[in-house]
Amino acid sequence: MTSDVTLYERDPQYIPRVAAVHDMCGYGKCSLTAAIPILSAAGCDVCPVPTALFSAHTMYKDYTFHDTTDMLGGYLDAWQKEDVELDGIYSGFLGSAAQVDIIQRLYNEYPGALRLVDPVMGDGGKMYPTYTQELCDAMGRLADGADVLMPNLTEASILANREYPGQNLDDHEVDDWMGTLLGLGAKNVVLKGIDRQDGKIRNFVASASTGVAGTVELTHDKHPYMIHGTGDAFASALCGAVLAGKGLAESARIAGEFVRSAMVSTRRQPHFEQRGVSFELNLGELTGLVAA
Repeated sequence: MTSDVTLYERDPQYIPRVAAVHDMCGYGKCSLTAAIPILSAAGCDVCPVPTALFSAHTMYKDYTFHDTTDMLGGYLDAWQKEDVELDGIYSGFLGSAAQVDIIQRLYNEYPGALRLVDPVMGDGGKMYPTYTQELCDAMGRLADGADVLMPNLTEASILANREYPGQNLDDHEVDDWMGTLLGLGAKNVVLKGIDRQDGKIRNFVASASTGVAGTVELTHDKHPYMIHGTGDAFASALCGAVLAGKGLAESARIAGEFVRSAMVSTRRQPHFEQRGVSFELNLGELTGLVAA
């Protein structure tokens, strides 16, 4: 890696506290059920802010959905009364457009906390079923000022109001997209899941401080099967590595290797295609990677 940027200087004896603003799924291995154990394995104290309650995620045929917007104001009021301190604010899937204001409230009340934004809105060129155009438009407000913005290409397309290009981008196209995403006001961007059909998955990291010319490419072996929840596992591992004091490009490398290994473990589980990414056996590996 030719360049890297460190966003968080960590005392090895200190446990950073991060608010994880995500939904909670009873089944499907995503969102908070990924963020809590993965961030914990990276040495973080995780404080969940549940944006919705699902029986299972939206890729299943049958699921229940409960929007928690109405409870979140009082939830954060109680945090303020107890003088809760935060080192990071990591946001993902939202239940309503109004929840963007909840996240921005956290930004205002914790101005020193890192803003880690996974703009979870869709995949494969399609928005998730519970999302609306209003919610997607509101999500775009989180890009401006994000310390790390972590979209896949579907989410990048929504944020930039551009046509979804498919997963196969050449280097020139990657530079174009990274410039567009940095232009939204993000300080750093991690673009996930570029697939050139050559047996590799590529993620790209760029910083506003160095511009597109400083973009770092990270390549990992691609498995011949798809597992739901890998995006959440990747983003959570990346955030954990950043809060462990790793550089952003190194954090993205660690996250990619963690997900690659977890997909091997997943393949060995019964009904693995429906079960979601099984990362439990690889949490020790993540701990070792962020501690190295």
